[in-house]
Amino acid sequence: MKLTIVIPALNEEQAIGSIIERTLAARETIIADSPVEAVEIVVVSDGSTDRTPEIAASYDEIALIVFEKNRGYGAAIKRGFEVGTGDVVGFLDADGTCEPAFFATLCRELAECGASVAIGSRLGPDSEMPRVRRFGNRVYAFILSALSNKVVTDTASGMRVIRRDVLQQLYPLPDGLHFTPAMSARVLMDDQLTIVEKPMCYKERVGESKLHVIKDGLRFFRTIFEMTLMWRPAKLFFASAAMCLCVMMLLAAHPIESWLRMGRFNDDMIYRLLFCSLLGSLGVSLISMGVLAVNLHRMVNPKQSAPTFLATILDRLYSAPGALAVTLLTMPGLLWLVGEGVWTRITLGVVELHWSRVVLAGVVVFAIAQLALSVLLANIMRYHAKRANAQRQPSSLQAKSAPRPFVHATAANQASSASIEMARQTEM
Repeated sequence: MKLTIVIPALNEEQAIGSIIERTLAARETIIADSPVEAVEIVVVSDGSTDRTPEIAASYDEIALIVFEKNRGYGAAIKRGFEVGTGDVVGFLDADGTCEPAFFATLCRELAECGASVAIGSRLGPDSEMPRVRRFGNRVYAFILSALSNKVVTDTASGMRVIRRDVLQQLYPLPDGLHFTPAMSARVLMDDQLTIVEKPMCYKERVGESKLHVIKDGLRFFRTIFEMTLMWRPAKLFFASAAMCLCVMMLLAAHPIESWLRMGRFNDDMIYRLLFCSLLGSLGVSLISMGVLAVNLHRMVNPKQSAPTFLATILDRLYSAPGALAVTLLTMPGLLWLVGEGVWTRITLGVVELHWSRVVLAGVVVFAIAQLALSVLLANIMRYHAKRANAQRQPSSLQAKSAPRPFVHATAANQASSASIEMARQTEM
């Protein structure tokens, strides 16, 4: 196993020399205490305007990539992954906060657990992270753990290792500082990927931090929710729907009690009931959107975990038989609500129903119509998902039977050396 260590650096002239020397010195420990047999180091100067590239260039045992303009933390790491030739790729920040020798623990855990990604958690007992950032990271971890049903303590750690064969499954990932929480969210949301964490020593950084607590904190939140929406859409839609319906029931409790006690609503309850109807309609819309998002996700990602009990119930509900059953069950209620008013309007030309019955009947009809339209779209998606899966089967069988090309070891080594040599040249 070969490990590629990428060190992204932006104006880190105070710390870059020290972290390179510490990483070079840690190679023996990494090889001795883990399955790693070789270590290569790639430093990426991400548009630095100080002496960072000059200092890094003085070390002959590393590959140096220099971006003339700043492209972002994530872009620097991804470029380092491209240049590196390791079976396992990793990165650590250039600010001196992380101990390079800890890569031995991460690589060992990665191999022993068969994980996709191993993360060094900065929230252990030996952490010197400022309280504000520690609190923010705990909030991010709590939200992501709740949305993914998996436990994680540090979503934005700047020290981790990844198996190269899962990189394409992780991409696309952003170019900015939110590269790390996006990767954590991506792994946690995919049942085919696994993550392992180990607490590590974390020191106060050398030099000025590039992290803006409020700006980057909001960006981290947005990244987590975007990843959840892309990979676990049902979580957000169904949770929001449950919230709307719960609030609706709480607000409707008093009018329902008045109806049961007096057989009518007071006129001053119209605003409350209209708001309840709005919440009910929104809740039904969110459930429909959740079902459609799940079916859309199945079209592009057929390898999913077994559906939950709730997903199975909703699949049956959002089908032609389910929609028909709901319609038939609600018809007696609709007739009781507005049947008399429709009859008197046809026969006598007047409507003497209470307004509350018309409002409630309108909400029910809207829900049925939306259910019918959602079932139509869901069936279209299911058809195309089955068609796409059927088309994938022959290609996968051909891929298994196709012979693997043989590459001579000497040629592969020459290609690897050439890629590292090219990395030393300045990138425009």
